[in-house]
Amino acid sequence: QVQLVESGGGLVQAGGSLRLSCAASVRTFSNYAMGWFRQAPGKEREFVTAINYSGSTTAYADSVKGRFTISRDNAKNTAYLQMNSLKPEDTAVYYCAARRYGLGRSVSDYDYWGQGTQVTVSS
Repeated sequence: QVQLVESGGGLVQAGGSLRLSCAASVRTFSNYAMGWFRQAPGKEREFVTAINYSGSTTAYADSVKGRFTISRDNAKNTAYLQMNSLKPEDTAVYYCAARRYGLGRSVSDYDYWGQGTQVTVSS
């Protein structure tokens, strides 16, 4: 069983930055790929970015490429999402998710989910 807890959300002006963290309670964090997804009101949950178990491979949605960076610290059982140049359309609840080994891009690829953290970008 993997428990995930996100933190770091909040209210920021357009052009600003936020860093989200996802702390995992699991003995073998380095066996899990981590993903970030987001869900805006009235919309489906969508893929943002993912990183494989070792951190050697990442993937990004086109909408965030060049602005967001995913990373992980396996010694701290934590994944991060650095969000720069934020836009109002980035406003959503952000969720981290975990799956064994290789990264995935779909909601159905992931077995474990956090409770989400709200990110609001004002114009």
